[in-house]
Amino acid sequence: MAIRLYIETSTTNCSVCLANDDAILYFKEENDKNYSHSEKLHVFIKEAYETAQIQASDADAVVVGKGPGSYTGLRIGVSTAKGLCFASDVKLMAIETLEILARSIAVADGFIVPLLDARRMEVYSAVFDDTYTQIRETKAEIITEASFADELAKGKVHFIGNGAEKCKGIITHENAVFYDEIYFPSTQKMIPIAMDKHQKNDFEDVAYFEPYYLKDFVATKPKKK
Repeated sequence: MAIRLYIETSTTNCSVCLANDDAILYFKEENDKNYSHSEKLHVFIKEAYETAQIQASDADAVVVGKGPGSYTGLRIGVSTAKGLCFASDVKLMAIETLEILARSIAVADGFIVPLLDARRMEVYSAVFDDTYTQIRETKAEIITEASFADELAKGKVHFIGNGAEKCKGIITHENAVFYDEIYFPSTQKMIPIAMDKHQKNDFEDVAYFEPYYLKDFVATKPKKK
């Protein structure tokens, strides 16, 4: 048995979970379009340890969503995770955001395409099969009518995430499946991935680990009024 603290802040969803293997001890998340992660994250973490009546040093690992996603959200989540690991001498584990998002749904066959909004018509995307095995690399791309043509020709393609809205009016193939609910990466979906990684001793170097931004952050000047 291993106690792990989970942190996911790569989107507007601020999500924290504390679990002893797959037994959830605490779970809370709030989706705020204003990205108030800096205000909520540490409150949730404090609540998690208090609810479970343990100290931060009692955890076996801190597991963080590593990106891609929001630059600010990732920076807050990863810096918090690294700080906890340094302060409590706890191991660090990282999981790619799109893999977490893919596990929001279960399908019998076909493909799952998690999509995160990356501004304008661009998205962060990857392709997974029905066993959550990644079969196409993660990349930033502009959605066109030809996007995911190979997968659509082979079977049902399930588009999920806040980037899926950009695809609805462009990808009209009969095998394209869209959902009314907008799914966001959640710490609950990180648990089975982390359990497998823990068995393989797949941990990060706390000193050198950085978020997976995928694209360089570009600062913009505010518009003149």
